[in-house]
Amino acid sequence: MYLITIEGGDGSGKGLATRVVSEVLQRDFSFTSVEVTGEPRREHPLGRLAIDAVRKRKMSPEEEAGLFAADRVDHSHGWILPRLEEGKVVVSERNIHSSLVYQGIVGEAGVERVANMNSAALVPDLCIWVDCDPEVAMKRIQSGTLRSLSDKEEYFETTDLQREIRQGYESLLSGEIEMPTPFDMGALIGPILNEGTEAEFRVELTRRIRRFIHNRHTPLNVDVETVELHLIRRLLRAGKGQTTLSGIGVEPSDSSKNWLGDNSPWRTIRDSQNEFSAVLEGLSDNSRVDIPKSILSHSMASICGTLSLVPSADISELRTALGPVRAVSERHTQRIIKFLHEQTDWVHKHKSLLGREAPRSLLRKQYRALGMTILAIWPLKKAIREWMEDNPKTHLRYAMGQMVRSGKYSSAINDALSRISLLGPGVEGESPPAGPSGLVSWWQGSA
Repeated sequence: MYLITIEGGDGSGKGLATRVVSEVLQRDFSFTSVEVTGEPRREHPLGRLAIDAVRKRKMSPEEEAGLFAADRVDHSHGWILPRLEEGKVVVSERNIHSSLVYQGIVGEAGVERVANMNSAALVPDLCIWVDCDPEVAMKRIQSGTLRSLSDKEEYFETTDLQREIRQGYESLLSGEIEMPTPFDMGALIGPILNEGTEAEFRVELTRRIRRFIHNRHTPLNVDVETVELHLIRRLLRAGKGQTTLSGIGVEPSDSSKNWLGDNSPWRTIRDSQNEFSAVLEGLSDNSRVDIPKSILSHSMASICGTLSLVPSADISELRTALGPVRAVSERHTQRIIKFLHEQTDWVHKHKSLLGREAPRSLLRKQYRALGMTILAIWPLKKAIREWMEDNPKTHLRYAMGQMVRSGKYSSAINDALSRISLLGPGVEGESPPAGPSGLVSWWQGSA
């Protein structure tokens, strides 16, 4: 979903930063996986051409930049993009900014010229700039440890050149030199100085990467709906063949195409919200801490929607199933599951009689319609929630028609239609709605 790049001069600590960032992303967040890569690609013919060009120094900086660009464009669309579309995060040690600095600024090929060569490459969602004094960097480059792991001795191995490279990063990433389009779209963290202890460096990297992910930046290279449809398909496939747990009202996620039952979508949302609000009103203020008031809030919608596709899950498995778009923090997930189990009849929580497995949570059968409806209308859930707040005395069944007529939500409406085509309309024998008018009829239960 995100392309995160680690940049800086040779010996600055990019390798360590790549490892730390990858560990934090894997441990703390709900990406389907964390993939680590680097440029130029030493294992790929295009990457080897770029490496050999720099080693032999028989080409101009502009020619070198062309080889790096060829490797990067192929890497972007052949390897990185398919992973982003699957909800993965890719951490790359070096990317476009290296070419802009090494060939564009230090090599004097020009940042605009180098950017044009790379215009078909992906744009990093986040660039993490690692900085280090050139003399410290040179000691690292010349150390036996670093030398034994790479062929750094063949690249830019003079203190003077490292100073030029450091100044190049400073000029480009501080804004002194204007970042060329489209690479000015991504976020930047840094400079993060790596001249103290490794522990200090780790703490700062961890703090900064967590802040970026928590801010929920819109991905630059993929549409979140593409990611979501991929993940929903995967959950639907994984749910096939699961057995029913008798006696607690839970059935496998694909066991019935009639998941709406006798209700219409608008009625499912209205009745569930009324029930939920009644529970909240009956609790003390302390019991309601951190529990959202709306079932269409991000955290409630994420958890109920995901549980409608997952036969049962412990907290770790649930957070994996949430994925990066529906992501909820571990602590908040635990609080909501506890609330739904202890204060409502929506979620059943059970623990295996054998072993020490973590408790597993299941959405009861009668609330599967709510979860599936939420997933279906996810692109419109914020608009529907706002409509409910603005029109407390108007029948909810009219909401979809008014939103369609407003003309403000055409993209979200098309996304909702795609989701219903994937999930099914919820009424066995019915076809998925076609077009905005079909969505209105589906919402009202008059299809």
